[in-house]
Amino acid sequence: MKKANFLISFLMLFLLLGACSESEKPDQEKPTIDISFSGAFPTNCDTIYFGEPFVLRMKFSDNLELGAFSIDIHNNFDHHSHSTEVTECDLNPIKDPVNPYVSIMDYSIPEGLKEYETNLTISIPESDGIALYDEGDYHFFISLTDKEGWSAQRGLSIKMLHR
Repeated sequence: MKKANFLISFLMLFLLLGACSESEKPDQEKPTIDISFSGAFPTNCDTIYFGEPFVLRMKFSDNLELGAFSIDIHNNFDHHSHSTEVTECDLNPIKDPVNPYVSIMDYSIPEGLKEYETNLTISIPESDGIALYDEGDYHFFISLTDKEGWSAQRGLSIKMLHR
C-alpha cells in the first residue's frame, strides 16, 4: 500500500511539473504607433483648428495584444521638447499662456486585437466658456499600452489655431 501511495504521489508530481514546464515566454516587445501611411492625422507639424472636429487616424500594433491608448494635448509656448519626430516645425515666438487648452483623453482598444486603426472624431472647443483658448504651438502626445503593460509614445508638434 505504501508503494502504491508513493507511486501515485510521484506520478501526480511528475504530471504537475510537466504541465508547468510549458509556460509561455513573457512579452518583451513594445507596441508600435504608425503615422506613416496616407491619411494619417495628425502628423508632426499639422494644424488643428479650434471648434472644428478632426478624425484621429493612426495604426497601432503589438506582437500579442493591444490594451489602451491616451492622448495628451498641451501648449508648447515655452518650446519645451518631448518630440519623437525627426522633422522640426516652425515655432511661434515664446509666450506666456493666458488661456491654454489642455486635455488628456483615455481610450480602450477592443480585446484580443493585435492591430487597430483609429477612426475617432475629436472636437476641440474654441473656448472654456469664458474666453477663447490660446492659439499657437501645442504638443499632441500619444501613449499606447499593450495588454502586458509595455508602452510606446509619439510626441507630435502641432499648431492649434482659430479660423
